[in-house]
Amino acid sequence: MTPSELHRDSIVIDGLIIAKWNRDLFEDMHKGGLTAANCTVSVWEDFQDTVDNIVMVNRLMRESADLVRPVRTTGDIFRAKQEGKTGIIMGFQNAHAFEDQLGYVEVFKRLGVGIVQLCYNTQNLVGTGCYERDGGLSDFGREIIGEMNRVGVMCDLSHVGAKTSEEVILESTKPVCYSHCLPSGLKDHPRNKSDEQLRFIADHGGFVGVTMFAPFLKNGINSTIDDYCEAIAYVMNIVGEDAIGIGTDFTQGHGKEFFDMLTHDKGYARKLTEFGKIVNPLGIRTIGEFPNLTEALLGHGFSSSQVRKIMGENWVRVLGEVWDTEDARAIESAPADESGSLTTTSNVA
Repeated sequence: MTPSELHRDSIVIDGLIIAKWNRDLFEDMHKGGLTAANCTVSVWEDFQDTVDNIVMVNRLMRESADLVRPVRTTGDIFRAKQEGKTGIIMGFQNAHAFEDQLGYVEVFKRLGVGIVQLCYNTQNLVGTGCYERDGGLSDFGREIIGEMNRVGVMCDLSHVGAKTSEEVILESTKPVCYSHCLPSGLKDHPRNKSDEQLRFIADHGGFVGVTMFAPFLKNGINSTIDDYCEAIAYVMNIVGEDAIGIGTDFTQGHGKEFFDMLTHDKGYARKLTEFGKIVNPLGIRTIGEFPNLTEALLGHGFSSSQVRKIMGENWVRVLGEVWDTEDARAIESAPADESGSLTTTSNVA
């Protein structure tokens, strides 16, 4: 089987995309052969603004139903593959949208949210992000995790502080993930994870999606797809071939204003970091170049079986372990229209 045939035959999942929502993005996903992607609908937004984002995404998915479909279950991922579409998993990069209301976890699950990062770089009501002194997981945070476990929402720790992450890993009864991270063993950076952190999450049944965000790669903006493969190999050597996947952190379509928002606390307050120039690794500059990654991994000595796992099979398995709960099945049995939106407001109360 050629690299292109293997790519077309594989389940291909990107564990984190925060690109600009539009038809162009969906077309590039189709070009890249993406089966599904965790797409960010909330970073600093509160409850209402996040709901408004979901309304917008539902509309865009309806308008591009020839290219994409909503994903609520792993069955939807397989259906997306059969239909030649990209499944959209809605995800948060911050639990801020839950505000101080435990019941909002189920509300957002009913609206189609499947993955929630608990903190984005700084402190919130749940715990601490990776850019400030880590106070650990709050008692409210423990309740949030219990509710996420109950309704079937995956806990993401990519931008979360080390102490908070460790406590979440120990608290959760379901697998948790770093959806998009890199190893500090290749580059020391607050967003990268130590060998010990990577080993700890894997030893507790968790999962690691490897990002290609250039500022966190060893060679920065001069990185290539080969540097990305090196990082994948480094992480796999620690966590094993069954606990690793892709989480690119694609930001295509966004400009300076967007990155200014991301790099300030709450989107507007103190400056947290400076990314500098943002250039994706040569060879995978856009989502449409995703087939190059399959070829590059094979070229770096990964077996076809390992490539299939890395490109998406592992993600499907771990998402299934998190999403398949009795309460989640009851929620997903609620009537929905073709967009994936609930058809009755009584189910959201």
